[in-house]
Amino acid sequence: MKNLETNLSRISKSIAQSCERSQRKPDELTLICVSKSVDINTTEKVVQLGLKHFAENRVEQFLEKKSYFDSNDDLVWHFIGNLQRRKVKHVINELDYFHALDSLKLAEEIQKRANHKIKCFIQVNVSGETSKQGIKPTEVISFIRDLSAFDSIEVVGLMTMAPYQATELQLHHYFSELRFLQASVRQLSLTYAPCTELSMGMTNDFPIAIEEGSTFIRIGTAFFS
Repeated sequence: MKNLETNLSRISKSIAQSCERSQRKPDELTLICVSKSVDINTTEKVVQLGLKHFAENRVEQFLEKKSYFDSNDDLVWHFIGNLQRRKVKHVINELDYFHALDSLKLAEEIQKRANHKIKCFIQVNVSGETSKQGIKPTEVISFIRDLSAFDSIEVVGLMTMAPYQATELQLHHYFSELRFLQASVRQLSLTYAPCTELSMGMTNDFPIAIEEGSTFIRIGTAFFS
């Protein structure tokens, strides 16, 4: 527990410093604890520290933790990473945010299975890495226009993952590209795609993501290392 407290303090300090450099306020950011690598007991310790947002990337683990903390209405659950279409029915009505919408076929399955409006981030592959999922930046606008047919999907923002080995200059480039793309979507004034949020920044690059306008940062390793 002491290590978790120390790690949270370091993360909070780094967030504050990044906000100061970019003339932002820390309350403009949502800190997501990516708890996918730890068990329920460790996750519970993070909950006790006051964290509200948690992310998982495997359906079985997500459902197990969601069920365990079901009585805690303050918690907000995010699903990150690839979601297979055959598993959508198991998880889509249990999550609060989905960070990896990247195909119309997946959107169709969400529309088919959802019993309420699902807050989704469009995953964008800004770096062009073949190992990463996500749609191309040049396809984002047309993709979002195609989503108008799905009234169970609300595009709350865009999400990306930068290359792990990227330089600071490259990180600024990738994250600013997503920010400009988000602004382009917002200018469309689509009721189903307000696109007010940016989900970008992980343990190794979140300070730069904050400087470039991120509103949701996804931190795992920095909590548990």
